[in-house]
Amino acid sequence: MDVFLELALILIVAKIFGYLSVRLGFPAALGQLIGGIIIGPSLLNLVSYDEGVRLLADLGVVMLLFLAGLETDVDEFKHVGVPAFVIAVLGVLIPFVLGYLGAMAWGFSSVEAMFLGGVLTATSVGLTTSILMEMKKLRTRVGTTILAAAVVDDVLGIIVLTILVGINTRGSVYMEDLLIILGEVVVYFAIGLFLGNPAVKEALKLSERITLPETITAVAIAIMLVFAYLAEQFQIAGITGAYLAGILVAGTEEAGEIDRKFMTLGYSLFIPVFLVSIGIESDVRVLASAGTFALVYSLLAIIGKVTGCGFGALVSRFRPIEALQVGVGMIPRMEVALIMANVALNEGVFDNGTFAIPVTMVLVTTIVTPFLLKWAFSRE
Repeated sequence: MDVFLELALILIVAKIFGYLSVRLGFPAALGQLIGGIIIGPSLLNLVSYDEGVRLLADLGVVMLLFLAGLETDVDEFKHVGVPAFVIAVLGVLIPFVLGYLGAMAWGFSSVEAMFLGGVLTATSVGLTTSILMEMKKLRTRVGTTILAAAVVDDVLGIIVLTILVGINTRGSVYMEDLLIILGEVVVYFAIGLFLGNPAVKEALKLSERITLPETITAVAIAIMLVFAYLAEQFQIAGITGAYLAGILVAGTEEAGEIDRKFMTLGYSLFIPVFLVSIGIESDVRVLASAGTFALVYSLLAIIGKVTGCGFGALVSRFRPIEALQVGVGMIPRMEVALIMANVALNEGVFDNGTFAIPVTMVLVTTIVTPFLLKWAFSRE
């Protein structure tokens, strides 16, 4: 199908299925995810999902996290810093241990088990962010904590992957590798916060002097993309950079106008393409060929984040229902988990059969999260 027709179909499916999902009492993101599964290779195979569509989807998730940054309460973000770190650490440690022990008990080698445990450490908050924004829960203590913990989780995931690759290739881990990663992270956030803050304000002020349509919006998009690019150069996820850019823009005089324009631009094209593309990429046929351990592994992925992050939230004096909400919000695994699994495949640790296990887990956690988030927040 021609890319223009593919995009037209994706947008129509996004709005119709999102509307039906809301009418049934579920988040629109769930309907968009299901719509993507229907038109994707799982069922009708109407969308080939070429590079053009993928680019719009990538821009969609970057824009979604930028919007999340714009809507983040900065004072609340500072307040949840320590709890978010505790939640992220336990949310990495417990899933890793569960994945490792589960794989060892199932007969996998120690190296395979370590990588299977490592894949479970990653969190992808694109889907959760969309649902929280839709439910008007993003600016709450829980919503801010999930996003802050996801930032820490991203860094910890890189460290875990570095350790695993080092063990597999060299039999040991060099401390300088870890110090380099931590140094890059510190440098990125230092530059972003101390140099980026005045630079962003000045860039937006200068943009007001250019009397062309939507110059401020265009400059804001450029800021978002630059921060995403720099994040990736420092081995951090691009969406984390976009989120930081959103927080910085939120502190400017132009924030209100930019927020309105990004809501219009994002939800009319880019964000629906991203949400439907999750379903398109989720080939549910994998479930039919997945072994029993793939389903057990998926269950461990859910339990690991809910218990790890939930316990971290309880320790940080969140109410039990809030701890549950934080844990559920951290369940989804997508990009980072698949990248880690792909590294294991390229390193020769996984064969194609083993690689299908993380793929199944990503699919399951993606599908169950909207249901579980709706349930967790309905218990308040």
